[in-house]
Amino acid sequence: MNCKSSSMLKLVFFLFLISGHVISQQLTKQEAIRLTLENNFGILIATNSIAVAKNNKGILNSGYLPTLTGNAGANYQSANSTTSFGGAINPNTGEPRSDIEIEDAETQRYNAGLNLNYTLFDGLGRFYNYKRLKEQYNLTKLQARETIENTILQLFSIYYEVARLSENVEILEETLRISKERILRSNYQFEYGQNTKLNVLNAEVDVANDSINLLNTRQQLINTKRDLNVILDNDLTYEFEVDTIIKFIPKLELEEYLSKSTENNITLLQNESNIRISDYDIKVSKSGYLPSIGLTGSYGWNENRNPPSAFFPGNVSDTYTLGAGVSLTWNLFDGGNTITRVKNAKIALDNQEIIKSQIEKEVKRDIANALGNYENRLNVFKIQQQNVITNQNNFERSQERFKLGQITSIEFRQAQINLILAETNKNSAKYDAKIAELQLLQLTGQLLNIEF
Repeated sequence: MNCKSSSMLKLVFFLFLISGHVISQQLTKQEAIRLTLENNFGILIATNSIAVAKNNKGILNSGYLPTLTGNAGANYQSANSTTSFGGAINPNTGEPRSDIEIEDAETQRYNAGLNLNYTLFDGLGRFYNYKRLKEQYNLTKLQARETIENTILQLFSIYYEVARLSENVEILEETLRISKERILRSNYQFEYGQNTKLNVLNAEVDVANDSINLLNTRQQLINTKRDLNVILDNDLTYEFEVDTIIKFIPKLELEEYLSKSTENNITLLQNESNIRISDYDIKVSKSGYLPSIGLTGSYGWNENRNPPSAFFPGNVSDTYTLGAGVSLTWNLFDGGNTITRVKNAKIALDNQEIIKSQIEKEVKRDIANALGNYENRLNVFKIQQQNVITNQNNFERSQERFKLGQITSIEFRQAQINLILAETNKNSAKYDAKIAELQLLQLTGQLLNIEF
């Protein structure tokens, strides 16, 4: 009994090893999106760019806050001095006055102060520059959204390629199984004199070809999974299975997206943001025509410690100062720099308006092309679905007739090849149609708003 149990455990373990693909983790579309948003290098860089733009648009970078500067200092001086009286007579003693020598006379000076500066008015340049920084932040978010959309589209291009190859592997595995059964049947028939050795050789050649096709497709699948792991920032050896179920968006919902495409297209939104930034640039440049008014304030403390001299005793003096002022600066003529900046800013705005007209036409063209491609590929997929049904029926009938000896092995093989092509073409058409749908959704600005 123990021997039987041990043998059974060994058998289970063996089946477990040869069926390693069964334990592969299922990588759903939602999980793939989550990993991409969290780990993809391009998205992480775009996220950091948003953080920088957010810092730039903050109140600390607006110019609306005052500046407060503190300063302090200390000076020390030690001196030796000798005072001579040039033969002068001391009236008290009647003798020549002696020299006065002072050694290590220390002089100390200390100061500290605070200076406050605040701009009350700068020709509205600060006001419009602050608005410009906010709009730059919005533009950065749009650019990050574009990066995310492109990355998601790249993700699903590879994800669906993995799905296509996975289904093709299953088709080729089934094809190889049927071809191996055909060898066994051909060998039995040859042994009983029902066919020639040529039929056996043909079956062996077909098995070899099917094996090669299966090996090549499996290797393509392995390589494509590595590509997907790079997008997800997974370990390159991470093994997984993907979801091969495809759902297309209903026509009415797609028409609604198309009707709002000009409002949500990322390229048009970025262009509109650039137009607003160019308009703010003009207003910032015009601020150079107006005066600037500022407030200043200061508070200071000074202390001097003087040593005694030949004629005066040492002393300590402390001084406290408090000051405030208003300043007005008006650059009446700056050599034409302000005029030049305003003119160039207006030209830049005009360029953005021209670019807008170009982008609007290009977006309409791209959406029309994408819609045409999507509808065409969807129709091709429907035709391929029916083609698979037709070839499946043809193959099943051919298989029965081949078993009865009513058709040759060549005719059977042709029916098998036709079925393989129909099934693989259907897989390609299915995923091509889905990718075309995603490209259309990206152009309408809805790629990040749908459920995959």
